[in-house]
Amino acid sequence: MLLSVALLAYLLDLGSKLLVVARLEYHEPIRIAGDWVMLQAIRNPGAAFGMGAAMTIVFTVIATTVVVVICRLARKLYSLPWAIALGLLLGGAFGNLTDRIFRSPSTFRGAVVDFISVKHFAVFNLADSAIVCGGVLVVLLSFLGTNPDGTTMREHGGGDGTADGTTDSGNADRTVEQQPAEDGTGKA
Repeated sequence: MLLSVALLAYLLDLGSKLLVVARLEYHEPIRIAGDWVMLQAIRNPGAAFGMGAAMTIVFTVIATTVVVVICRLARKLYSLPWAIALGLLLGGAFGNLTDRIFRSPSTFRGAVVDFISVKHFAVFNLADSAIVCGGVLVVLLSFLGTNPDGTTMREHGGGDGTADGTTDSGNADRTVEQQPAEDGTGKA
């Protein structure tokens, strides 16, 4: 599932960027909702909101690291929601990494093609959307106590007492069992 989601996110991002570069670059923006939402081709060498334009190589290294970490984690993945979340992150990271590696001005310094412009917000692409959706889902799954291996935090002993999963009420004396009396009354 992780690979299917990642491939779908990647192909949608790649296809949309190819279409934007071919049909929209160097043309007037297309207004979707007045001035609030427009489609316009922007080459972004930096990170979100155009910050860090001089650090393109750093963002390439970060994206590569994210791809490697998710691929390594995939071997231990047994949760469908986590597979979807990590698939979105992987597809989005790989989509923007493709731009950084293959687009101008040079290899590993390429500018990402952004094209969805929201007034008073940012210009972004489908890879960015996949990364944000995947990240929100990871935070939500973590908050709900679901682990990538399909278990919950309770199954790992977290959140309900001591580290071994047992509860400790502070009464060590209660662990000693009372033996029934020999007369069968149950009184000690």
